[in-house]
Amino acid sequence: MNKLFKISTLFAVSALNIGSATAIEVSEKAHKLAQENIIIDSHIDVPYRLEEKWEDVTKATKGGDFDYPRAKQGGLNAPFMSIYIPASLDSSDTSTKLADKLIDYVEAIVGRAPNKFAIASSTADVEQQFAQGLISLPLGMENGSPIQGDLANLHHFYERGIRYITLAHSQANHISDSSYDLRRKWKGLSPFGKELVQEMNKVGVLIDISHVSDAAFYQAIELSKTPVIASHSSLRAFTPGFERNMDDDMIKALGKNGGVIQINFGSTFVTKRANAWSNNLKAKRKELEEKLGKDSDELKAAMMAFMQESPFPYATLDTVLDHIDHVVKLIGIDHVGIGSDYDGVGDSLPTDLKDVSAYPNLIQGLLNRDYSDKDIVKILGGNFLRVWKANEVYAAKH
Repeated sequence: MNKLFKISTLFAVSALNIGSATAIEVSEKAHKLAQENIIIDSHIDVPYRLEEKWEDVTKATKGGDFDYPRAKQGGLNAPFMSIYIPASLDSSDTSTKLADKLIDYVEAIVGRAPNKFAIASSTADVEQQFAQGLISLPLGMENGSPIQGDLANLHHFYERGIRYITLAHSQANHISDSSYDLRRKWKGLSPFGKELVQEMNKVGVLIDISHVSDAAFYQAIELSKTPVIASHSSLRAFTPGFERNMDDDMIKALGKNGGVIQINFGSTFVTKRANAWSNNLKAKRKELEEKLGKDSDELKAAMMAFMQESPFPYATLDTVLDHIDHVVKLIGIDHVGIGSDYDGVGDSLPTDLKDVSAYPNLIQGLLNRDYSDKDIVKILGGNFLRVWKANEVYAAKH
């Protein structure tokens, strides 16, 4: 697997089992809010998890962050299934084939349990399926590589259910520069990327600016006729120098666009300390690889010793809430939601937010910070639904 900066080495901290305790007391009201409202989590990496190792998520699973029983426990009823394409496949038709394969996996989940899950290709689907007690599975594509410079592929994937596209991932592709890639190949969006943004508006595919460079973000915002999303990003104010997150000026521009930022739960996304730890781990691994060789037993032992001496500094629920608070103070309650990155950030999840059963913990945290029920419902899914509907309305007219 090569999910750079997301799963990466998985930190190997799962073996250390640090930071898994739950401390928050959750009220009946928080559970009620979770069960009685639409919860949209705009980024969950189940399909690529199944590509790595098949598990039947229609039942309880030993691994991963998502399965049906835990989703029901947490009240999650509209998780976007991320069709993640590694940057290593950019400029290869293999990326297009993998995208279709991962969509097949989601359809297989529904086929195994049509009484539990349903594909959702519209806001109306989500609302109707919620009323029927089903878990909706809308689809988002993480990395636009499968488009292959051909707008016909955009239409193909729209027909297969894709409703947002993250323009790039960890490297510049044929569409956009990446926040992780310092080459700045296009100085923002490519000529085709600019054309793609306009066509996505017309088709009804949301533009996702998570992962892209700052220049690409501003160009996408300027070009888009509809509100955009950041499907799984957090705030640079808490992680200075980490371009993958959004700074305050970008958040303000997102607000003027009418868009929404969906907060990523990963500890390295929400705290400076965890982010620095991750960078130190990568540097240490590179240093030891040169001395001990890649994938050697000596390397594995040395890395484990390093992590035991310097345990991963897990973020907390309060840290994630701080990110939500910051957005609300900057641009208001209508522009923030949930993009956890469950199944995509390894064992780096904060205490009290370890898997999809934990949304009541988040809700309780919001209640403890005096958010109203109305505002909590907006954060849980209302804000994302508004943006999605605005894109549907525009596409219907064009």
